[in-house]
Amino acid sequence: LDVQFWHDNGAYLPYGVICPLNTSTHVLGPYNIPDYRVEFWSLYTNTVIVTPYRGAGRPQGVFMMERAMDAIADELGMDRAEVRRINFVREFPHPIGLIMQDGREGIYDSGDYPASLEKLKALVGWDDFEQQRDRARAEGRRVGLGIACYVESTGAGPYEGGHIEIDTSGRVHVSTGLTTQGQGHETVFAQIVADELGVPIDMVDVTTGDTRRMAYSVGTWGSRGAVMSGNAVHLAARKVKEKALKVAGHALEADPSDLELVDGIVHVKGDPQAQIPLAMVSVLSNPLRYAFDESARAATQFGGRADTTRPPIADNEEPGLEGTDFYSPLRSTFASGMHAAIVETDPETADIRVLRYCVIHDCGPMINPRIVEGQVHGGVAQGIGGALYERLVYDSAGQLLNASFMDFLMPFASEIPDVETDHLETPSPLNPLGIKGAGEAGTIPGSAVIASAIEDAEGFPITRMPISPSELWDLRQRHAAGQWPSLNRA
Repeated sequence: LDVQFWHDNGAYLPYGVICPLNTSTHVLGPYNIPDYRVEFWSLYTNTVIVTPYRGAGRPQGVFMMERAMDAIADELGMDRAEVRRINFVREFPHPIGLIMQDGREGIYDSGDYPASLEKLKALVGWDDFEQQRDRARAEGRRVGLGIACYVESTGAGPYEGGHIEIDTSGRVHVSTGLTTQGQGHETVFAQIVADELGVPIDMVDVTTGDTRRMAYSVGTWGSRGAVMSGNAVHLAARKVKEKALKVAGHALEADPSDLELVDGIVHVKGDPQAQIPLAMVSVLSNPLRYAFDESARAATQFGGRADTTRPPIADNEEPGLEGTDFYSPLRSTFASGMHAAIVETDPETADIRVLRYCVIHDCGPMINPRIVEGQVHGGVAQGIGGALYERLVYDSAGQLLNASFMDFLMPFASEIPDVETDHLETPSPLNPLGIKGAGEAGTIPGSAVIASAIEDAEGFPITRMPISPSELWDLRQRHAAGQWPSLNRA
């Protein structure tokens, strides 16, 4: 595979060449292509600047590869899904020999691409679609089925951190340097901490972008929130839990390895009577709170078992039940997915309507499936917008002609079909939680899958997106006049 492409970065580069770099490193997709050469030029023009947007160059790389896969299938007269299946990567780790945006070599860490394809075919009814097409043709309608596969590097470093403090009421306060933009970070981080500490989730409070607790942070981008900050708060919670069990072990005269933390209470395994609330463990972790009088000292003796002649924390430990940790990955982890779409094109007006949209997504173990679904659905809406509606139009002097929402098209809810999803969960070996990113997944293959579906409906190649009804109508006229090629399967 030998690829050359040009990237219009506009008047200047506010974020470097990340977009075309992501394009060049994601062309290969889930396919085993050992011989690959790519060269790109990033061009200055007198147009609006280009900065990362959901997908950040990956949709363009996927469009190249998936359009090529459809062309190969057409040339060979083969099923489009079968051509993809034959070429899938099957063994992991799989190095691709390219340097990613984090400055490290890209290596596919986990996945099961053949399984994802089988799930997608079953979800969309791939093998039965010809019958649906025949019924539509009998009614004078044109329908087409498209497919697109992709991988996405997620969770780029260099680091993120998390701080956890358990106060004397037993409430758990989680702070991250990472900021949030509505992705549900607070819920996800609370789940991770609650699971690790063994406390009810409603006892966990999360604050993002807390510069008092976390002076250093890299940011929210590149599908990295859960991977980076999620693992950071997981490690911090593990550290706090270890200290809590040590302090509780002192109070209960038990080895910390014989203790467990369930529903906010530390107890000795097999002895439900020997227990201490996490709130009291927090009190004990700060000796100053009870060392001044006998009544306070007595309040901390549990059945007379606590040794009050020595402090509950070691001389070399900080007081308080809190901890900070940072997570720095070895390299980016790779999520993956496959989309299928069924579209209808109006025989007279060339209007394009998405009838069905199906997604198989693999981001490893899902911390919160509902949030993952929301991320996928929102991404699909943006992908459809990029495929059919959202285009910046310039005149020959570089003047933007549709700079207001009166002129710039975006899809409404009425243009977005119900998104049908299924998931694969192949854990990543690169981080403690085994998770991979999900934020950009829905957008990345949008243009490629809709182009594939329109092409299938019309019987001639679709080589550029976004595409409008007027452009599709023009292609029909050129095709009818013999100025635009036909597909072998048409």
